[in-house]
Amino acid sequence: MSAHKHALSIFAIFTIAVSLTGCGAGLNASTRQITQVTDGVEAYVINEQNNIRVVNLLVVATADQSAVLVGTIVNAKDAPDTLLGVAINGTVATLTGTTTLLKNAPVVFEGEIANAKAVASGFTVPAGVQTSVTLFFARAGEVTVDALVREAADIYANVTSGAAVSAPAAVVTETE
Repeated sequence: MSAHKHALSIFAIFTIAVSLTGCGAGLNASTRQITQVTDGVEAYVINEQNNIRVVNLLVVATADQSAVLVGTIVNAKDAPDTLLGVAINGTVATLTGTTTLLKNAPVVFEGEIANAKAVASGFTVPAGVQTSVTLFFARAGEVTVDALVREAADIYANVTSGAAVSAPAAVVTETE
């Protein structure tokens, strides 16, 4: 086989490989377009001192014009952190329940295993748009996300502005 034919064969193989793998689409390739598959947003504070993960965070707008936070916060560091407060659309929410973030002990807002609740009153943002949610931590600082507003229907039908969540009693263990 001549050098010219060999070079043409390599070029043809390369061209076919590029076209079959989709690399020819460049930066607009469909596999590069990240799509959020849940309604909730995620945020992270990861550095040498913190490893806080906020997952599936969204806001439910209730009939009484309240905003109720839905989501989970997890601290993966040994050092505990504290959720000092929550602001939804610029309004400070009433925060009840567990606010201490121990290592790998999730703080869950709403649902069957909820151990915390955050409710802001006077909320008039319609469902289907995004609103700002700011979480204030003692160690990690503040985190602001644009969270989707959902109406209190479908899987969020049981989300209400009432029934504050109590923090669990401290567990005391004796050591010998």
